[in-house]
Amino acid sequence: MKLITQLLLLVSTVVLLGNCSSSHSLSKIDKGGEFKILSYNIRNARGMDDITDYGRVANVIKRINADCVALQELDSATERSNGAVVLDELAKRTGMHATYNKSIDYQGGGYGIGVLTKEKPVRREAIPLPGREERRSLLVVEMPDYVICCTHLSLTQEDRVASIDQINWFLEKYTQKPVFLAGDLNADPSSDAIQKLSEKWTILNDTFQLTIPAGNPTECIDYVLAAKNPKFSFNVLETKVEKEPLASDHLPVWVHIKLTKNN
Repeated sequence: MKLITQLLLLVSTVVLLGNCSSSHSLSKIDKGGEFKILSYNIRNARGMDDITDYGRVANVIKRINADCVALQELDSATERSNGAVVLDELAKRTGMHATYNKSIDYQGGGYGIGVLTKEKPVRREAIPLPGREERRSLLVVEMPDYVICCTHLSLTQEDRVASIDQINWFLEKYTQKPVFLAGDLNADPSSDAIQKLSEKWTILNDTFQLTIPAGNPTECIDYVLAAKNPKFSFNVLETKVEKEPLASDHLPVWVHIKLTKNN
C-alpha cells in the first residue's frame, strides 16, 4: 500500500511539472508574453584597453538581463585564449545555458559564435556560410517556444548576399515558431545585403542607434531581426544600444518585445 501511495505521488508530481512546463512554454506566444534579445560582438572579451576580462562582459550581459544572447567572436580552447572556452566562461558567470558553433579551426582550437539562453534549448543546428577572408556560420538554437539564430557575416559584400540566400533557405522549415536572427552583419542599413534581408525579415532594433566603434560609434552593423511570419506579431517595447565603451570594440544592442500569436 505504501508503495502504491508513493507511485501515485510520483505520478502527480510528474503531471504537475508537465503542466507547469506547458504553461511556461505557452506564455510567450499564446498568452502574449514579453522577452528580451541581446546581440553582442565581444571580441573574445578583450576590451578597448586590450585587457581580456570575462567578468566585465558577463556583468554587461547580466545587467541587460536578456532571455537570449547572440555572441560573436568567440575563441574555444585556442592559444590566444590560453585554452579557455570563452562562451563557457561567460555561461559560468551568468548562469545561462551555452550553445557554441565553431566557424573555423584556429590556433589548436576553434573560433566562432554562440548563444546564451536562460532556458535549456530543445535542439541546435548549424551550417557553414561563405567568407573569403574566413569561413562564417549560422547557429540555430531552438527553444521551447521560439528560435534564436546567431551569425557573423563576411566582410565581403558578395559573400554576405550569398549568406542571406542560404540563411533564408535553411530556415524555411521553422514556420511553427517565431524565428529571430541576431548578430554582427558587417553591413549598414542601406547596403544591398540588409535591403535583401529586409525582404523576409523585420529589423527590430533602431538602426539610427550606432554600434561601432564602441568609443565613438559611427555605424550600425549589429542587428536583431524577426522572420516575417503571418502567424506571429511583434511589438517592440524598447530597443537600446548600451553605452559600454570599454568591454569590446562593439556596443551591445538589445530589443524588448511583446510576442503575440495571431488567430
